Amino acid sequence: MADYIEVNEGDWESVVVKSDVPVLVDFWAPWCGPCRAIGPHIEALATEYQGRVKVAKVNTDKNQRLAASLGIRGIPAIFMFNHGQVVAQLAGLPPNPRQRLKSLVDGVLA
Repeated sequence: MADYIEVNEGDWESVVVKSDVPVLVDFWAPWCGPCRAIGPHIEALATEYQGRVKVAKVNTDKNQRLAASLGIRGIPAIFMFNHGQVVAQLAGLPPNPRQRLKSLVDGVLA
């Protein structure tokens, strides 16, 4: 079983906005090559930070209004939320994705 949560427009508020721990959200789509490349790194973080950070994935094809409301124009788009607010974000597939994602999470936990 995956340690990440699949989120949609219906449960966004309860899972992300009202979360009592920081939430890393991966906005992706199944046809997106860079999304598939960063996916295993996202999933590894879900396991590594379990209990301290929620990791959520939002399929932008199925949740277009949610993606648009956050101004997402390209994927993958990774957002860190803390207390319902965007505190950091990352667009695209960076070099050394695992380390870059860990830096994003650690910056919120510090």
